[in-house]
Amino acid sequence: MKSIDKKLVPLPENFSSEEEASEFWDTHSIADYKDFLEPVDLEVTLKRRHFEIEIDETAFLALQAIAIKRQKPVRQIASEILKEKLEAA
Repeated sequence: MKSIDKKLVPLPENFSSEEEASEFWDTHSIADYKDFLEPVDLEVTLKRRHFEIEIDETAFLALQAIAIKRQKPVRQIASEILKEKLEAA
């Protein structure tokens, strides 16, 4: 089987905007440009993660009522209740 040589569009030195970069990479594969990649040092700090769970309407309305009473966001009340219940389990 013969390998097919693709003609690569030259990789721009710089993109003038995020939109231009996005348009380029929407139509090109980074795998085709692996010889042009350079390693970089990158530090990432994940401070919080958010998860989504399904609850029924009755449970949501109960959470909402408690949240209004305590003047806190529903997500905070739900998290506090879950933590309490999990610690007790």
